[in-house]
Amino acid sequence: MSDSPIHANLFTWPAEHPSLLGGLCGHCGEVSFPAQSSCRHCSGTGSSVIELGDRGTLWTWTVQNFLPKPPYVTDQTAATFKPYGVGYVEMPAGVRVESRLLTSDPEKLHIGMPMQLVIERFSRNDQGGHNLSFAFDCLEVN
Repeated sequence: MSDSPIHANLFTWPAEHPSLLGGLCGHCGEVSFPAQSSCRHCSGTGSSVIELGDRGTLWTWTVQNFLPKPPYVTDQTAATFKPYGVGYVEMPAGVRVESRLLTSDPEKLHIGMPMQLVIERFSRNDQGGHNLSFAFDCLEVN
């Protein structure tokens, strides 16, 4: 049985303290997520993969109240679906990362709150394990 990331170079894995991975353009200094071979700002090539860290600040958020349509991959059905938070988390390097939030209670989410990276099992894979994705959880509770 083997758990593995849904895509290479999204986060450090395996790691005791995982970190998101992004790209740094060697030409203009633009930071991106996910890492890309060419810069979205200047079209330069030669970006390098950098660690973005495991903490950020909630920039904005909403609650997903219905099962997303394909190509969304999940083991849930319309009957088992539970609403979840979705937000943009601003990382220290300034890049904003769209992410699932482990908290979906609007009373516990507010813009500007500190967030912690969490690696979670997302769906089953062909190796008998799970696909792993990232999410963020609140560091403070209202």
